Amino acid sequence: QVPLMESGGGSVQPGGSLRLSCVRSEIIAGPYCTGWFRQAPGKEREGVAAIDNRGNMIHGESVKGRFTISQDNAKNTVYLQMNNLKPEDTATYYCATRPRPAGGCWYDFPHPGPYNLWGQGTQVNVSA
Repeated sequence: QVPLMESGGGSVQPGGSLRLSCVRSEIIAGPYCTGWFRQAPGKEREGVAAIDNRGNMIHGESVKGRFTISQDNAKNTVYLQMNNLKPEDTATYYCATRPRPAGGCWYDFPHPGPYNLWGQGTQVNVSA
């Protein structure tokens, strides 16, 4: 069973919306962060949003006001609601988890390095 499984990607026109889901198949002990990251061809992986197990969240500057991270702990699922999508949002989107550092999930956000468990990604394409 895959520890993290993303879904919800697809192709949309600019201005459209998608909701990505990340299902954790295992219970994570202790405080932790779940992050959404994206990587476009030829570019580095970048942080989009992160949330801790208590619901504290952070969003990247490029997606603030358009994307919202949320979670349903009963379903072991983290979501990324993406509205007003732009062509530059085209990328493979990954979710990942890590133990929450003392400074919170935003301490070293948006760097992907500290995250140690990754899903396989879901593709998002935004074009007219």
